[in-house]
Amino acid sequence: MNYKKPEFEIIQPEFGTSYSFVKYTQNKENNTTYWHYHPEIELVYVDEGAGKRQIGSHVSYFTSGDLLLIGPNLPHCGFTDRLTGNKREYVIQMTPDFLGKEILTRPEMANIARLFERCKKGMAFHGRTKERIGEKISLLEFKPPFQRLLGILEVLNELNLSEDYQLLNASGFSVETEMQDNERINLIFNYVRSYYTSSIALEEIAHLVSMTIPSFCRYFKKISGKTFTKFVNEYRVVHACKLLAEKPIPITEVCLESGFNNFSHFNKTFKQYTGKSPSNYRNQLKLLLTDEG
Repeated sequence: MNYKKPEFEIIQPEFGTSYSFVKYTQNKENNTTYWHYHPEIELVYVDEGAGKRQIGSHVSYFTSGDLLLIGPNLPHCGFTDRLTGNKREYVIQMTPDFLGKEILTRPEMANIARLFERCKKGMAFHGRTKERIGEKISLLEFKPPFQRLLGILEVLNELNLSEDYQLLNASGFSVETEMQDNERINLIFNYVRSYYTSSIALEEIAHLVSMTIPSFCRYFKKISGKTFTKFVNEYRVVHACKLLAEKPIPITEVCLESGFNNFSHFNKTFKQYTGKSPSNYRNQLKLLLTDEG
């Protein structure tokens, strides 16, 4: 079976602009749910909604919207599902030098230069920053090109000053070298995306990329900052979070549908990843949705 590399996405700014600004709604859905990358930095704001996301080696499930800053050439795939209530999704894409080759060397741009360096690992913003900046991004839709550009710069400056963020690949995801120089990580990620609900033996994944098991384990840990077993279990827990949030099925069934064949192991792994038991996670999500309603 052949596994595709992340697809290169060509970003075309609108005529007369140096960046891309797109709003997606139920009538115009974002269809980039596949594994892809591009040289542009991507700022994504999802107004409400929920979904699974993978950015580099980070995989997670989000609720109540999302605010992400994804660095250049950092592979990622889709944020919301059409069944999980996203009202609007705004995507701003710009090359690091979209205002000119020398612009980031100017002292006035120091904050944005630091942000562009940090976002190479992928950043997720939360708390008041997500709410405040999300509102500012949504208002950009109604501004003329020059005012919108100033608004984007203001948003980027504020994101750099915020402490309400998580680095998604904090251990270092060497995307610019590994993704371009070596296809193995692409094979691995696509294989896990296809088969995480089944048992994946180290022997089969090492064989897939023509490596011995010890060599594969060292390679994957170097690339992703985590063991292969942890990565697969994270994928399974994220799928379990999605099922707990969206399907009224028994937790034992969630366990099996997520690729865990041992209920106690599922409970332990789920709590390690989320800080809650599966039942508490579902109950707290119900309370959250009730309060928001």
